[in-house]
Amino acid sequence: MNNTVLYVLTVLIWGSTWLAIEFQLGVVEPEVSIVYRYVAASLVLYIYCKIRRLSLSFKVKDHYLFAALGLLLFCMNYILAYRAQQHITSAMAAIVFSTMLWMNIVLARIVFGVRTTPRVLFGALLGIVGIVVLFAPRIEVASLSDGVFFGSLLALGGAFSASCGNMVSQAAQKRALPVVEANTWGMFYGAVITAIVAVASGHEFTFDATFTYISSLAYLALFGSVVAFGAYLTLLGRIGAHKAGYATVMFPVVALLLSIAFEGLSLDATIVTGTSLVLLGNLLVLEKGA
Repeated sequence: MNNTVLYVLTVLIWGSTWLAIEFQLGVVEPEVSIVYRYVAASLVLYIYCKIRRLSLSFKVKDHYLFAALGLLLFCMNYILAYRAQQHITSAMAAIVFSTMLWMNIVLARIVFGVRTTPRVLFGALLGIVGIVVLFAPRIEVASLSDGVFFGSLLALGGAFSASCGNMVSQAAQKRALPVVEANTWGMFYGAVITAIVAVASGHEFTFDATFTYISSLAYLALFGSVVAFGAYLTLLGRIGAHKAGYATVMFPVVALLLSIAFEGLSLDATIVTGTSLVLLGNLLVLEKGA
């Protein structure tokens, strides 16, 4: 697939997963749901690898990278993000998480020596401003209480964990480790580590046998994990984390547009202005030669 298709897939799928995540919260503890999600996702990838006869045998040093990928991208990232939304609104979480774009830019410079052009920096700034314009009117009036502050720190921690996971994936690809096979092991390790966290936290492995929970879990495992992460991490390896990270700014916009389409949210000046800024930033960041 070309980069445009990979980018569009990532943005559209992750922009829609917020609908599915809503059906995951409530009966089952977030950590337990994450375990189910990544056990299913790693199993799907394992079957795919077997059908395609892709080798899953790697050196021990490669498994260190896979375990790090699992810990950062498929475990702590989601635990912190899910827990954050117990204290702050999804809109606030979206704004905080979009800072991953800047984290990617800084970490790519520190870890890989990637120099970012002024055009990319300006595009990233426009994107963040656009997200704030979009979501600020939709955040309920909240005092700087301990809960809000704690939730914001959790969301920030989740974004940082994901950004570090991006660096691990890029390092793995620089060592010519294939994305699909790396994700298979990474998601497996992520599920195992999350299960350990769940057990250590005293969570019971309950299950919500309703259609909404099962169908949303299937969507998150297959599309939100297998397809979207495959597309995103492949794109990351091709164009770098500093550019691929702009997807984190785009998918909240998709989520908002879905809300207009399916939940009756009214189109107003802030939506038009914010979306325009994000799209302009997108063009600047992803334009060839930037």
